[in-house]
Amino acid sequence: MAKIHLTLLGACLCLAPYGAMAQGAAKLTDPQIAHIAYTAGQIDIQAAEQALKESKNKEVKAFANDMVRDHKAVNEKALALVKKLNVKPEDNETSRQLVQQAEAKRKELSALKGAAFDKAYAQNEVAFHQQVNGALQSTLIPNASNGELKDLLATGLKIFQGHQQHAEHLVQSLPARTGALAH
Repeated sequence: MAKIHLTLLGACLCLAPYGAMAQGAAKLTDPQIAHIAYTAGQIDIQAAEQALKESKNKEVKAFANDMVRDHKAVNEKALALVKKLNVKPEDNETSRQLVQQAEAKRKELSALKGAAFDKAYAQNEVAFHQQVNGALQSTLIPNASNGELKDLLATGLKIFQGHQQHAEHLVQSLPARTGALAH
């Protein structure tokens, strides 16, 4: 049975203390914060798209559709803001680590089928949103210099806290994982 590792954004451990270390203990800049936030949104969209393709469970599909809709909307607002501010999001070690860890998680989830996939995806979403919300509260929002970026991140935090609660409910509603690996 595949082990659930910290999620797509277990990678978000990178966002909080590890992200600052990866950046040489320097304060994150607004372009770096924008890139990290956008990357995290893209990762969750890709995870949701994987769930839409793999799952047969209507609750899992409904949750995944919500993730796609909400994260795309927040990312569109983020892109509009960086364009308005004439800021180019800056790739950084944290965002690169997020992508690497997300690819590993997608591969792990692709080995699962049926109820095992559904449960692992939902558990991953709980962990993902716990980490994103923690990183937003402790690192990204406090380090953002621009007021509009700070406001967008705070709005995202409210939405993502709702996602976490929804994911927690989904985990509770799904049967325990069995027959985890596809052969």
